[in-house]
Amino acid sequence: MSRPALRAVETVSPPEPLAAATAEVIQLAPRAAASTLGWLKPKAVAFATSVVPPLLMVALLLLIWEILCSGSNASLPPPSRVWKEASDLILDPFFVNGSQDIGLGWRVLTSLQRVAIGFGLSAIVGILVGTLVGQSTWAMRGLDPIFQVLRTVPPLAWLPISLAAFRDANPSAIFVIFITAIWPILINTSVGIRNIPQDYRNVSAVLRLNQFEFFWKIMLPSAAPYIFTGLRIGVGLAWLAIVAAEMLTGGVGIGFFIWDAWNSSKLPDIIIALVYIGLVGFILDRLIAALATVVTRGTAAN
Repeated sequence: MSRPALRAVETVSPPEPLAAATAEVIQLAPRAAASTLGWLKPKAVAFATSVVPPLLMVALLLLIWEILCSGSNASLPPPSRVWKEASDLILDPFFVNGSQDIGLGWRVLTSLQRVAIGFGLSAIVGILVGTLVGQSTWAMRGLDPIFQVLRTVPPLAWLPISLAAFRDANPSAIFVIFITAIWPILINTSVGIRNIPQDYRNVSAVLRLNQFEFFWKIMLPSAAPYIFTGLRIGVGLAWLAIVAAEMLTGGVGIGFFIWDAWNSSKLPDIIIALVYIGLVGFILDRLIAALATVVTRGTAAN
């Protein structure tokens, strides 16, 4: 037997070590911090864009007011005097020193309570009656002319009637709010109901929806932009009406405070109260607008 041929084994030498190379280490910022910064920057820019211009205009108006009313013959107090004499109404709005000596914060809350009741009732009745008028041709022909006449009556013209009917200042003021705020809600709701596309009505007929389902699933979502437009107008009118009504009915509301300050020749107090009224009215409008954006998913104009 012949032996197998031996194979030459090639010896491989180990590789020579590579020269150590120096590399620069770059530290990357955390991804979460970068995303947070990218989210906050546009928010900050939008906030500054919406807040800074009004603040600059307010500062300019205050400066002009201070210059025009600083003379000895000026009939209105300058901002410096308003702050000096009525700053306690801003710094401490919730003090209580007696039944009538209370802070503006409590007076505003009292007026807001009346507005909430009157405006809530007007919203419920206005939406229901507006739906009836918008859905029924006969109801529109019979009621729309009456509504068009009643809505032109000034709010305070209803006050003597309400006082004679309720014989109390608080329900009378609530009725004035109700009768003032209901018309834009009712009219806008009826317009929104009449403008429901016919395709939606056909779909409801195919699905055999009953009246309640048609009202809840078709009418309200379709007419929501119109309804919230009426609500925004109505809440502004309600806030105006309560201030005027309280001047005549008395009590502890913000309207009576202005009238009492006028009788006491306290113009700085009146100016501070006007600032409160304007800010509260703006907040009420923004709240209704925010609710409209949520309910209508942005289809209602702000």
